[in-house]
Amino acid sequence: MATARFQNLLRHIPFRIFMPVVMTVLLFILTIFQLILPMMQERLMDGKREVIRELVVSAWSSLEGYARQERQGLLSREAAQQQAKTHLRGLRYGPNFKDYFWINDMHPRMIMHPYRPDLEGKDISTFADPAGKRLFIACVEIVRAKGAGYVDYQWQWMDDPTRIVPKISYVMGFEPWGWILGSGIYVEDVHAQISAITRKLTLVCSWILFAIILLSVLIVAHGAKVTHEKKQAEEMALLKQEQLFQAAKMVSLGTLVSGVAHEINNPITSVMLNAPNLGRMWESVLPILDRYHMQNGDFPVGGTVYSRIRDRIPPMLTSITDDARRVRDIVKDLKDFARDNPSESMEDVDVNEVVHKAVGLTANLINKSTRHFKLDCQVDLPPVYGNAQRIEQVTINLVVNACQALPDAERSVTVGTGFEADRNCVFIAVCDEGVGIPAEALMQITDPFFTTRREQGGTGLGLAITDRIVRDHGGTLTFDSTPGKGTRVRAIFPLAKEPQQPNRQVD
Repeated sequence: MATARFQNLLRHIPFRIFMPVVMTVLLFILTIFQLILPMMQERLMDGKREVIRELVVSAWSSLEGYARQERQGLLSREAAQQQAKTHLRGLRYGPNFKDYFWINDMHPRMIMHPYRPDLEGKDISTFADPAGKRLFIACVEIVRAKGAGYVDYQWQWMDDPTRIVPKISYVMGFEPWGWILGSGIYVEDVHAQISAITRKLTLVCSWILFAIILLSVLIVAHGAKVTHEKKQAEEMALLKQEQLFQAAKMVSLGTLVSGVAHEINNPITSVMLNAPNLGRMWESVLPILDRYHMQNGDFPVGGTVYSRIRDRIPPMLTSITDDARRVRDIVKDLKDFARDNPSESMEDVDVNEVVHKAVGLTANLINKSTRHFKLDCQVDLPPVYGNAQRIEQVTINLVVNACQALPDAERSVTVGTGFEADRNCVFIAVCDEGVGIPAEALMQITDPFFTTRREQGGTGLGLAITDRIVRDHGGTLTFDSTPGKGTRVRAIFPLAKEPQQPNRQVD
């Protein structure tokens, strides 16, 4: 009997109401897979191209460092080249840490290849991929024409010589030694990401389509039931009822179309693409840069120094996440699909522990900048309420600024902590015997993009970010400086609401 009722219901479903809804949904799905996904694939590919370009530029900087030692007479050319090859041979990046760099010369001959040592020292001018492309000749040609550029070809998958796949590499000439440095991405990586996104979109669209069809069937079924109950009513009543159905259909269709458009355009193009991709790019590059930084100290990246840009990237990603969160609040229909990013954890923080960690992270810079460094932490400090990583970032920024202000290694830097009972606060103090800050500049020292070191590559964002973090913790950042004698900076933080005195002592 239930089957008979269902068949009777289907006979009463108006085809002209049901099909437009389905066709509209199918049109949106077609738009996703034929327009948005190809656009996302192109953006992913562009993003990966930019990543390998930045990686090659960074590796190129290490070559320049070895060449500089040669010019200064610290190393012979043979020793400098050997150390450079050894360094680059060991560099890996990527999700599995199997992506690599290689070096050939302008002949071309293979200088170094971590996965094809059998080619090293050999003439590779006739070496061709399975499609017949002389890829190393192409690398030489683009370096001669432009100095750097992209080359596409087929190559083995990482360290698997049996698997040949399409690859795009960025090559950059190193003129002092006549070398060409390169690294590449596998096109299959992008295809795999797109496939994963496609599977998720297919699942989401299937549920949306199912919900829309079910809702449409229920709406039409209700109308069919009303029509059946009023089958003996006058012709005019039936006409008005039909008009009511049409109006309800248009309202429902408009709502559904608007919701689907927002669900696709906003989260897919803004959140699901940009923020996660940037995060993954940064996470994949960060271990290499950190390792290089710990081994070689600060180095220039994008017009500033690495120790500064390293701490500026997370706030940028946080800003992207905040924007996504605002979009989520505006577009209410995204609640079923959007996921909140966890907010920064706020807890009781041991300031001495944070300062020791920050000093450890900047030890290489400190040792290069001064022979007179002192760490003076007050024992048994009460905890402050905040985010340990942010407070560590404040300390690192202040230490870096202090080291950069020193004219020579005979000047000192002192980092300390203390407790002010009258103000019920804990402070971090960084003092240097550097060049000092002019009085007229002190009023603007924390303004964004204001810097007294623009000629040395300063961006004017380090202290602005530091001041913002301190203020976000309810604290203040104070400066006391005398030109020619030095500067004392204090980051002052309020105590936690229920401070507990630590038992251990800090050396």
